[in-house]
Amino acid sequence: MAVDELDTRILRLLLEQPRTSVREYARILGVARGTLQARLDRMERDGVITGTGPSLSPAALGHPVLAFVHIEVTQGHLDDVGDALAAVPEIVEAFSITGGGDLLARVVGRDNAHLEDVIQKLISLPGVVRTRTEVALRERVPHRLLPLVESVGRAARA
Repeated sequence: MAVDELDTRILRLLLEQPRTSVREYARILGVARGTLQARLDRMERDGVITGTGPSLSPAALGHPVLAFVHIEVTQGHLDDVGDALAAVPEIVEAFSITGGGDLLARVVGRDNAHLEDVIQKLISLPGVVRTRTEVALRERVPHRLLPLVESVGRAARA
């Protein structure tokens, strides 16, 4: 999907001022409310905008330990293990990957002992061969998309 300069200005506002109304976004951008709404609808339909909910902090919810768990799966069981991972609340996201493992899961825990319990649960899932865990010490670059949006905007202007 092609994102033009107005789209990138809209996305920037959504990221910088997520609780502002559509009417206010239109006023700030100097476009008609209907134009803005049509752009938002198209970007949602095309998968550019994938959600509008709040960002939550696992640490503030009592789960300050973050780990990345590489999971090696028995051939032919990737979908089954993926479905089983979705049932573990401490797994906040998981991806199929290439390289050292078949899946990579971002896992949170209350403390190291709880993290170990979660990993033991993962190891016991049918189809899981082994896991390798890396515990995050400190977040260096928080999840962000604004620099990417700005880069896309610069490319759209060129």
